[in-house]
Amino acid sequence: MQTTSSPARTRVQSLMAGESIQRLLALAALVILLVFFSIVVPHFASTNNYIDILTATAVNGVLATGVTFVIITGGIDLSVGTTMTLCSVIMGLVVTNAGLPLWLGIPAALAGGALVGLVNGILIAKLKLPPFIATLGMLVAARGLALTLSGGLPIAGLPHEFMIIGAGYWGPVPIPAVIAAVSFVVAFFVLSRTRFGRYVYAMGSNEEAAILSGINVVKYKILVYVVSGLFAGIAGVVLTSRVISGQPTLGEVQELYSIAAVVIGGGKITGGVGGIGRTLMGVLVLGMLSNGLNLIQISSYVQNIVVGAIIVIAVYIDLARERRR
Repeated sequence: MQTTSSPARTRVQSLMAGESIQRLLALAALVILLVFFSIVVPHFASTNNYIDILTATAVNGVLATGVTFVIITGGIDLSVGTTMTLCSVIMGLVVTNAGLPLWLGIPAALAGGALVGLVNGILIAKLKLPPFIATLGMLVAARGLALTLSGGLPIAGLPHEFMIIGAGYWGPVPIPAVIAAVSFVVAFFVLSRTRFGRYVYAMGSNEEAAILSGINVVKYKILVYVVSGLFAGIAGVVLTSRVISGQPTLGEVQELYSIAAVVIGGGKITGGVGGIGRTLMGVLVLGMLSNGLNLIQISSYVQNIVVGAIIVIAVYIDLARERRR
C-alpha cells in the first residue's frame, strides 16, 4: 500500500536535507582550502603552521560563539568587536590605574561585556528597536567610550605573567585555542542540552509561536545578548593578554568576521538554523583562508574583498535553496 507524506513531515525532511548540504559545503570548503594551500605553500601543512592558525582564530572563535546565539534567534550583533575592545580597556584601567589585582581585572572585563549585552537586549527586546539599529548604535557608542577612557592610546603596565593566557601553551596546544575550545563545548551543551537552548531555536524559528507557547521571549532574548556580550568579554581578555595592554582599537571590523564565521558555517541570518559545530567550521574556513593568503603575501585589503565575496555567496546559496523548497 502506498502512503503519502504529510506536508509537515515533508517540510522537516527538506530542512534536514538542506542542513546536511550546508554542512557538507562548509566541510568541502575546508578540505579544498587545505589541499590548495598545501600544494601552493610549501610549509602550510606543518604542525607549527596549524598551531599558528589555532592561535590566530581563537579570538574570532570566541566572538563567533556568542554571535551564534544571536543569529539563531534571527537577530544580529554588530557591537561585539567594539565591545571586545571596550572590555580590554576596562581590564587595563582596573589593573593599572585602579591598582587592583589581576584576578579582579578579568571579572571586570567580563562584567563590562555582559553589561553591554544587557543594554543591547533591553533596546531590542523591551524597546523593540531593530537589532541592526540597536547594535550599530552600540558599536559606535562602545568605540567612543573605549577611546575616551583610554585617551585613544594603549593602556600599558599589565603584569608580564598575564601573557600566559594569550601567548602561553598547555602542552603543545596554545592556551587561546584551549579557551576557544572550552567556549565551543560550553555553548554546544547550552544550545543542545538545556531549556534555554531550546528556547533560542524556538524564538528564531517562529517568535510568535514561541510567545503563544508560553516562552518569555523578552527575558530570553535579553539573555541571548548578554551571552553574546559575555563571550565578547572573554575575547577581550584573550586579546589583552596577547598584546599585554588594554587596546581601544584592535577590535574594529572584528564583528564582521565573527558574523561571517556563523554565516559561512550555515547559520541563517533569518534565524532558526545554526549551531556551534557549524560556527566552528566557519571559523576554521576563515582562519585557514587568512593564513594561506598571508603566506602567499596577499594584502589584507584583498583578503577583505575575498571574505566579503564568500559571505555574499554563502547567503545567496542559502536563499536559493529556500526558494526551491
